[in-house]
Amino acid sequence: MSVERVLEKLHAYVHEGLWLPAGYRVLSAERIDEFVDKIRDSLPNEIGRAKVIARDGDLFVRDAQERAEAMLAEASAKHDELLDEHEIVRRARATAEAVLRDAQERAKKVREGADHYAEQMLAELEGRLGGALASVRKGRDALAGRIPQPSATPAAGSDPLADAAAKNKRLAFDAQAPEEAEAVEVLS
Repeated sequence: MSVERVLEKLHAYVHEGLWLPAGYRVLSAERIDEFVDKIRDSLPNEIGRAKVIARDGDLFVRDAQERAEAMLAEASAKHDELLDEHEIVRRARATAEAVLRDAQERAKKVREGADHYAEQMLAELEGRLGGALASVRKGRDALAGRIPQPSATPAAGSDPLADAAAKNKRLAFDAQAPEEAEAVEVLS
């Protein structure tokens, strides 16, 4: 039993004692001796604990300080790590934005280059087709003078498709005739 508990019981016993005039109380000597013995029995335990605490108090304080310092060092390291991670994330975002801008600029240049190339090719094709069309018109104009013009009203029963086919055959034959004549002259 602890000293405090025994003292509390002694205090309660004193207040329960028989009252006498002039503020005195009647208490049993045996009962008081029991309380004193209990206090003496508890004191070595209490004194021993007090001596251990007094002797090891500095050790406890040092241990607590070391733990606190370790906790502070760990918190500081974690704080630095979080700052580093934040810095890494910030740098990664900046790099990603720069790469994206660069890719967009390159894509724009590629589109512009493709558009310019397509424009050049179309202009060149237009020139070639214009030249070919001019040659076709010259050929048609030259043939128009040699081929009789069809009458305004086609003869009954004539087929316009057959007429067009015959015209194409004649043009093809006329185009081949000079080549064959040259081939015949070379062979002679």
